[in-house]
Amino acid sequence: MEQVTEGSNIKKTLHSVKKYIVLSFLCLLLLFIYTGYLSGSQALTTISHTIFWNHSRSGSSGSSNISSGNISGSSNSSDSSSSNSSIRNVTILLWYWPFGHVTSLQGDVCWDLYHIPRCRLVDQHSMFSSADVVVFHNRELIQGIQKLPLDLPRPQGQRWAWLSLESPANNGNLQQYANIFNMTMTYRRDADIVLPYGMLEPQETEAQLVEDVTQNKSSLVCWVVSNYQNHHRRSQVYRELLPVVPVKVYGKWTNTNLPSSDLLPAISRCYFYLAFENSVSKDYITEKLWWNAYQGGAVPVVLGASVSDYKAVAPPNSFIHVDDFASVKDLGRYLVELAKDKKRYSEYFTWRQHWKVKRLAEWRERLCKICVHYESLPQHRVYSNLMAWVNANY
Repeated sequence: MEQVTEGSNIKKTLHSVKKYIVLSFLCLLLLFIYTGYLSGSQALTTISHTIFWNHSRSGSSGSSNISSGNISGSSNSSDSSSSNSSIRNVTILLWYWPFGHVTSLQGDVCWDLYHIPRCRLVDQHSMFSSADVVVFHNRELIQGIQKLPLDLPRPQGQRWAWLSLESPANNGNLQQYANIFNMTMTYRRDADIVLPYGMLEPQETEAQLVEDVTQNKSSLVCWVVSNYQNHHRRSQVYRELLPVVPVKVYGKWTNTNLPSSDLLPAISRCYFYLAFENSVSKDYITEKLWWNAYQGGAVPVVLGASVSDYKAVAPPNSFIHVDDFASVKDLGRYLVELAKDKKRYSEYFTWRQHWKVKRLAEWRERLCKICVHYESLPQHRVYSNLMAWVNANY
């Protein structure tokens, strides 16, 4: 009898153990399922928040030139790091302000002003170790006013950008900057960050042209010049042009300075404006074309970059290039005849129906443009001979 009872007790104990094991297994299974559900839900929530943020910052405005997934705050080339860095800002450090003209960098400047997301502009030297790009303006370097921070340990992957809007003749001796810079910022169309003095934008609606563009014009040709040098080609062309056409000259050279408020009104009274650059070099097309002539309402007579350079950026049939004529006298005779023909003269303004000029004169906008191209630029480029690059085709 005792043996039967003992066997029964053993069976009950084994049964209880089995039930415990099964219940424990079920509990663990439910726990794993529940944990997995929470992780999946959290991941979906994170993804949805990221998509919403990206869309609201770049996609919804329609003004950004970049997609939110193409910005990386890291200079490393590995794909694994780019996914983590894509959600943080690219930090652009301006080591010193060009010409000492300090501008506020408070707030999200690139987004608020130009709809460029995740682009952080700073000018504190204390941010050097965390900056993705450090920008140096050439003028202060060649004048000795500023120096490169060569004594600081340069973070791995950090890029240094050389910035200049001057022609090669005014950039000084750049041989000392071999193997230092990773990025060029200038008006040249083959620069890493292209910074033109002006550009074309499409008109939102077709603009109405003035019926008589010759109205209120009293001078045939005008020119604004302060830095007159006899050896400049523009000075030579001016001297050859004078016997053929009268040229009304403003500026320091003739002691007839124009206040900024009077500049465009004065040019508007001229049929033609001499948009002559002080240097003949590749892509060097300044505000003399974009602002003085186009905004002033005079047909620009241009000299500086090549005809093909002008055609690449300016509206068709909107300018007259000196190099298109066999001689300066032929140019002068053409201007005289064109001014007499209202129909032909008016055709130089038809581009305004479809295009308008945007002038790029803000340093903050120029800096923000780095973020537009940051991810697509070569990550390990070094300019071994910056001077040779700057002087190419000069």
